[in-house]
Amino acid sequence: MGNNFILTVVAENEKTGNEHINLAIAEIKRIERLLTTYKEDSQTNLINENAGIKPVSVDPEVFNLIERSLGISKITQGAFDISYGSIDKSLWNFDKAMTRLPDAETALKMVHLIDYRNIILNRENTSVFLKEKGMRIGFGGIGKGYAAEMAKQLLLKNNVQSGIINASGDLCAWGLQPNGKKWTIGVANPDIPTAAFSYMEISNKAVATSGNYEKFVTINEKKYSHTIDPKTGLPIAGIKSVTIIASNAEFADAMATPIAVMGIKAGLFLIDQIPDLYCIIIDDDNKIYTSKNINLK
Repeated sequence: MGNNFILTVVAENEKTGNEHINLAIAEIKRIERLLTTYKEDSQTNLINENAGIKPVSVDPEVFNLIERSLGISKITQGAFDISYGSIDKSLWNFDKAMTRLPDAETALKMVHLIDYRNIILNRENTSVFLKEKGMRIGFGGIGKGYAAEMAKQLLLKNNVQSGIINASGDLCAWGLQPNGKKWTIGVANPDIPTAAFSYMEISNKAVATSGNYEKFVTINEKKYSHTIDPKTGLPIAGIKSVTIIASNAEFADAMATPIAVMGIKAGLFLIDQIPDLYCIIIDDDNKIYTSKNINLK
């Protein structure tokens, strides 16, 4: 998935612990094979290759993930959209070769294919159809959270009472540490990503962060985030990082980027409408905004 996964489990001995970790790794690899766009025969690529041509029957697991993704698109009014894969990589590559932004007109032309409403699902035969030729879906905004959640569920089935699965900053933690205390999670400082600006004690929760320090480009001394607004095709501005706390890693992962796209006021308003969902936002001036019921230490 292009990310580092760090797995921690509590077990009675090292051998059992390693066996459990290997189970979780196998599950994460299985999900990668299912969702990747880097293997020609993946179900994601089959859907993309048949865009505008015909529906493709997929595993119920993939169908259900796409269905949940469309649900998140609806509640975020399109700020989350798995058809973002339609953006041409030549438009946004965020590498050293990128010395200027695309003009607004070119960017708008590129995003015309991004529209979750053109992803047609048929539950009878678990098929997915992308209405427009050239449309592409990708699971970059939800896949690693989904993998972390599925690995956690597998470990729970195998009686692993506590652990952490950390997918490059999107993590879920359950149970307690061996000393009986909750897990302590650091919230990254966007200016010094290796340091934390705050800590939370959590158990049976998931945390996901989307920040402009992860992947960005600097043009004329201004930093542009890799988070693209699907409506304009241009990078978002004004927000350094969004941290989401939820009970499910998939949902936490999926909500981090759209809240950044929606902006502080609309984003926090939405978060406060959804039970058991919390948010911390840091703006470009290092001002911290939080949803209701968050107490930072």
